[in-house]
Amino acid sequence: MKIRCLGRGHRGIHSLRAKLTLANVALLALGIVAATAISLMAARHYLLDKVDSELLATRSTLQNAGFTMRQIESLGELGTAMDQFAGGGAESLPSSTGSVFVAVDSEGRAVALGPLKPTPRQRAVAAEVSDPRALAAEAEPRDIDVAGAPYRVIAARLSDGPVVLIAISTDALHEGMAKALKLDLTFGTLLLALLACLTLFSVSRRMRPLEDMVETSSAIAEGDLTRRVPSSKEATLEVEQLRLSLNSMLHQVELAYRTRERSAAQLRRFVADASHELRTPLSAIRGYLQLYDKGMLNDPDQRKRAWERVMAEADRMGRLVDELLTLARLDQQPELRFRNVDVSRLVRDAAEDLRMQQPERPITVAAEGALLIRADESGLRQVLGNLVTNVRIHTPTDAPVHLGLEREDGIVRLCVADKGPGLAQEDAGRIFDRFFRAGGGAGSGLGMAIVQGVVKAHGGKVAVNTAPGEGLSVTVTIPTYGSDPPEPP
Repeated sequence: MKIRCLGRGHRGIHSLRAKLTLANVALLALGIVAATAISLMAARHYLLDKVDSELLATRSTLQNAGFTMRQIESLGELGTAMDQFAGGGAESLPSSTGSVFVAVDSEGRAVALGPLKPTPRQRAVAAEVSDPRALAAEAEPRDIDVAGAPYRVIAARLSDGPVVLIAISTDALHEGMAKALKLDLTFGTLLLALLACLTLFSVSRRMRPLEDMVETSSAIAEGDLTRRVPSSKEATLEVEQLRLSLNSMLHQVELAYRTRERSAAQLRRFVADASHELRTPLSAIRGYLQLYDKGMLNDPDQRKRAWERVMAEADRMGRLVDELLTLARLDQQPELRFRNVDVSRLVRDAAEDLRMQQPERPITVAAEGALLIRADESGLRQVLGNLVTNVRIHTPTDAPVHLGLEREDGIVRLCVADKGPGLAQEDAGRIFDRFFRAGGGAGSGLGMAIVQGVVKAHGGKVAVNTAPGEGLSVTVTIPTYGSDPPEPP
């Protein structure tokens, strides 16, 4: 539950979508700030350069033309009149727009040009320049502030010695730049908000497969091993690869868990069956020993019969233990002794053993000549012995038996078929289970399990074909392997 809450419900600042959104917004904000600063600086430099060029051109014209103070007075009267007409009366500072032309004396005070007295703005410009003669020697204009209004000012020395100041207001330039800055900030803020919304929406769609993975992991942690991560149309290549890898891993985990559960169940059943099978002979032996201990076996015939029964049960218990050890060794994948083995001879030997034990049983053998393969001879003898023993124990003595052998495309096919009662389908499905005996018949129930284990150790397989009343046919298929033994399966 905790994983699911973090995956689906957590939307705090520490979530991946929030971090991605903040990172995108921060990067865009830095880009907007940098672009705005660069553009404003470039615009200011361009506009100020135009103002400076105009001031430098005016100074150059005055100095190169050789104007005198008398000539400047006639021009200054016109400039003063225009300045007063623009709103700069005798009592107030004029407008901060346009240019200002003012003549100054040796102490830097504004002087009258002809009959017109200096305007307040002209006096203010002259007051801001402390050393007009030094300004006339400078190559570039200077910034001054006239009653809160910015100006660019330059000085020019006339041919007869006096200095005049030429100033141009830059207030309109700064106001335009301030408006441009506000417009850029407003547009940038809207752009950042739009980017944040689009990023959240896009990241939410792209994060959906990851949230599905979290939900799937939570479901599996709660016990649903069949849960898988669904596919998504919005998944990127990397996320889709992660989904496929995770589903493959979950499939392997489920298989391992199912295998472990099945193995544990088989082990419990095997231990229970083994305990039950061993308890029967042990109980019989214990019973006869108690009779002997209490002196109840006085008759020599009774003692002989009891001794025979004890030995028979001991032999039965020994065979059972040997079969269990054989299965244990097969489970541990033992190293088989592979060599050239004549399978035809082994088949004929098994048929001869059955004839000796049951002379009245009809037996046919199709294994003429020699058929050599690379195999473990003792293991194959045990396979044939167990198959023949099953026929001898579980079928009537007059039921025909056929042992066949053939070679085809690098494999050897061995078949042991009888015409006995056969098995039902549910019993045929459990014939290789350990301690399984159809209908509670005789034997330990380990013979077919040993057959399957030995054949698998040879890299082969066992198939059973049976039906009630139609007998039982067991087919063992083993690869020949040429001249090299197989790796342990």
